Amino acid sequence: MFYSETGAWCPGLEVRPSDRRKWLKVFEACDEDKKGYLSREDFKVAVVMLFGYKPTKIEADSVMTSVKPNTSGIYLEDFINLMQKKKAVQLHHNEIRQIFTAFDMQYRGFLTLEDFRKAFRQVAPKLPERIVLEAFRPNIEGSYFETMEHSTKTRREMGSRPGLRWTCQL
Repeated sequence: MFYSETGAWCPGLEVRPSDRRKWLKVFEACDEDKKGYLSREDFKVAVVMLFGYKPTKIEADSVMTSVKPNTSGIYLEDFINLMQKKKAVQLHHNEIRQIFTAFDMQYRGFLTLEDFRKAFRQVAPKLPERIVLEAFRPNIEGSYFETMEHSTKTRREMGSRPGLRWTCQL
């Protein structure tokens, strides 16, 4: 998704001139017919060029209906705003991944409850144990972590101990 369901946005993140120039070049390259907007397919190509992945049909539909629903496509300023939000989400996602990786000392791709406790002892030593356990609970909507106690493969790998695999739902 391009931004969270709550519309959360990183305050103070301005469009850098270099980003704006890059997004403008991509917009112009994808608007081959010089019609002044990007069609659904043009938009998909632009996202591939900028972020290295092809948006799903659902993502493309969501974007197309979110920007002036009764227009032919995405105009430049709307495209710039979308790319600004996408970049902010990507930066947030990368920051969370780096934090998780710092506490995944064995490079397993998940944290056990003990790993989680150690991490919290380092960053918030006065935080009550109850809060740490609540943060570790399985399947909290919007959580950055996903417990894996229901995964057969994980139970074999971890000897039936529950753990956390890093996921980010943005």
